[in-house]
Amino acid sequence: MSLEIKLNDGARPPKRGSELAAGYDLYANETKIIEPSERALICTGIQMAIPAGYYGRIASRSGLASKFGIDVGAGVIDADYRSKIKILLCNNGKEPFFAKKGERIAQIILEKIIYPPLVIVEELSTTKRGVGGFGSTGLD
Repeated sequence: MSLEIKLNDGARPPKRGSELAAGYDLYANETKIIEPSERALICTGIQMAIPAGYYGRIASRSGLASKFGIDVGAGVIDADYRSKIKILLCNNGKEPFFAKKGERIAQIILEKIIYPPLVIVEELSTTKRGVGGFGSTGLD
């Protein structure tokens, strides 16, 4: 299996930070300021051909999240998507965030996916939890 990458406009290729890193760092290919409580699409300048049977999950970088309150607002790249990858960054911090060209802004993790057949039923099978929602399993 390989991950095909097309670089556009001087973009940087994804890179893992260490040998056992789960994700490939993604880099901004433009500079933008994201004000507090705002969000912005940041272009990476790359395109990918993700192998069939996988999808790319765009995830926040822990350093940006913990230091600046920067999170990824969306993040599924399907195997048949071929356009430029853009990252939706959300500034949950109290200061403007400068997403600078060439800096790591997110990561992509390739995850295996299955496509089970959908079956429409009148009732679902029962479980001990049942229809309990958030918090229904307690705080044990």
